[in-house]
Amino acid sequence: MQQGSINVQTENIFPIIKKFLYSDHEIFLRELVSNAVDASQKVKTLKGIGELNADPNKLKVEVILNKAEKTLTIRDNGIGMTEEEVNKYINQIAFSGAEEFVNKYKDAEATNAIIGHFGLGFYSAFMVAAKVEIISRSQKPNSEAVRWECDGSPNYTMEAASKKTKGTDIILHIAEDSEEFLEEERIRGILNKYCKFMPVSIIFGKKSITEDDPSGEKDEEGKVLQITKQVDDIINNPSPAWMKKPVDLTDEDYTNFYRELYPMQMEDPLFHIHLNVDYPFNLTGILFFPRLKQNVELQRNKIHLYSNQVFITDNVENIVPDFLTLLHGVIDSPDIPLNVSRSYLQEDGNVKKISSHITKKVADKLKSMFNENREDFESKWDDIRMFIDYGMLTDEKFFERSLKFALLKNTDGKAYTFDEMKAALSATQQDKNNKTVVLYTTDAEGQHERISKANERGYEVMILDGPLAAHITSKMEQHDSDLQFKRVDADILEKLIERDEELESKLSEEQQNELKPVVEEVANAEKFDVSFASMSVTDQPMVITENEFMRRMKEQQAAGGGGFQMFGAFPEKFNLVVNSNHPLIERVVAETDADKRKDLVKQLTDLARLSHGILKGEELTKFVARSVDLMN
Repeated sequence: MQQGSINVQTENIFPIIKKFLYSDHEIFLRELVSNAVDASQKVKTLKGIGELNADPNKLKVEVILNKAEKTLTIRDNGIGMTEEEVNKYINQIAFSGAEEFVNKYKDAEATNAIIGHFGLGFYSAFMVAAKVEIISRSQKPNSEAVRWECDGSPNYTMEAASKKTKGTDIILHIAEDSEEFLEEERIRGILNKYCKFMPVSIIFGKKSITEDDPSGEKDEEGKVLQITKQVDDIINNPSPAWMKKPVDLTDEDYTNFYRELYPMQMEDPLFHIHLNVDYPFNLTGILFFPRLKQNVELQRNKIHLYSNQVFITDNVENIVPDFLTLLHGVIDSPDIPLNVSRSYLQEDGNVKKISSHITKKVADKLKSMFNENREDFESKWDDIRMFIDYGMLTDEKFFERSLKFALLKNTDGKAYTFDEMKAALSATQQDKNNKTVVLYTTDAEGQHERISKANERGYEVMILDGPLAAHITSKMEQHDSDLQFKRVDADILEKLIERDEELESKLSEEQQNELKPVVEEVANAEKFDVSFASMSVTDQPMVITENEFMRRMKEQQAAGGGGFQMFGAFPEKFNLVVNSNHPLIERVVAETDADKRKDLVKQLTDLARLSHGILKGEELTKFVARSVDLMN
């Protein structure tokens, strides 16, 4: 028997490991299973180059729980180790300067970094084990088995052992403060989280399956008899869809894989992007587009980051562009280290290249869909528009690429790209300053009357609804200074698209000055700025408008517009425009009874508020009662 001390420059490495990884100590199982998978993969490699005579089809990793003995065993039939290799890889840890290490990695952000950084994957076992045994037999010819044992101190024992099969057993004697890892569901949960797609079959216990009796024997009703038997419970899929070539997969394969990733997801994705890159970095993966509608607050833990089929994290925010976190799927790159902190990922050059490449691939996919089948793309637009809008606002390169396929629909459902829209509107909606005015609505139903009036004059109205509408309009105006977006209720039509010609007012300036204080008194001057305008006799007698700039700033602030807080809290202020050419306004002016005049003004003001959707509560109740009285 060999006895010795592990070659470390500290009295005890293990309390340090336990202390610094305690917040995520379940990671030990990922590390040990990953090591077992690596040992198995080496057999495949050596077999492939003719240096080893073994059957790679029989490779497997077993996780064996023995609650009575308080042990957890990770067993593989991989490459195994000789006594010399145990000495090299287990006993001679390349670790020095423990104090320097402690100081450097005391930041909680870096707790996951230390194992991968120092090659201490195996020693993560001591986060949960009071004692660890290794029993290993190398695949090399005539190899003898070796047994290594350590109780968490720098001292170990190593001796010859008896082991019929080749490979390695790591036996963890679970410590009292970690007995949660003796619960089957706890272990199964960890394996499902980290090892679900590892490339070697991982077995955790047995399961019962029922199948037809192979003898073909039948019962009295002529049905083949069923037999139940115990088989290995393989908890992973060693060949997930993203590791296959797109040409070998059908749409059904992709949908099934989506269901495998998200068994609780109610709806299937709209479409997918299969990533497959080998230069200048290695990257595979599949990204799925869910139906977003108007929701930008979806769960952002739906993209799973892997390294060689080993799960790293589902928190990819700030690792990939923010808007991509709205997607679902898998990204796998061996160029991303397995054990790294989030700060490392954010600064790593490969990660930045991967992020940029994925953005380009997403844009390329959307553009090809638009070019190849525009009708189908348009049918999906309402479900993906929020994602594209968000990407255009947060990623300049994506914005530039998106101009080729991003759509705007008018109230009749006709879809335009931005260039198509500008060309279509420039002939009819160019104002006296040669700007193309894009009239839009954020609520086609609520703003129906304004839309109808615009359509009557030959104007098109685009639909720009949702929480990002104010940001998108500003972004497009910055991109093209010849465009100006105005919501249909931002002003009267004559001022939304200003022409050189103006209608003559039927009310004199004196009559307007006489009526204005009456309207201000009735309408509440604190909420409404009252003005007169020469409008068509077919327009409403009074119209409420909202200043485009101030309303847009308010909406941007509400949607997280960053920087608009300089304006403070936006007061609710509207413009009440009196149509100086409407017959009812002429009647109000002609009314000599002051009380009747106020009643008429109140009724017309409330009609305008009702049309704008801001007549509510007690005021609405009074308006309805007053309207009934007037009809009686």
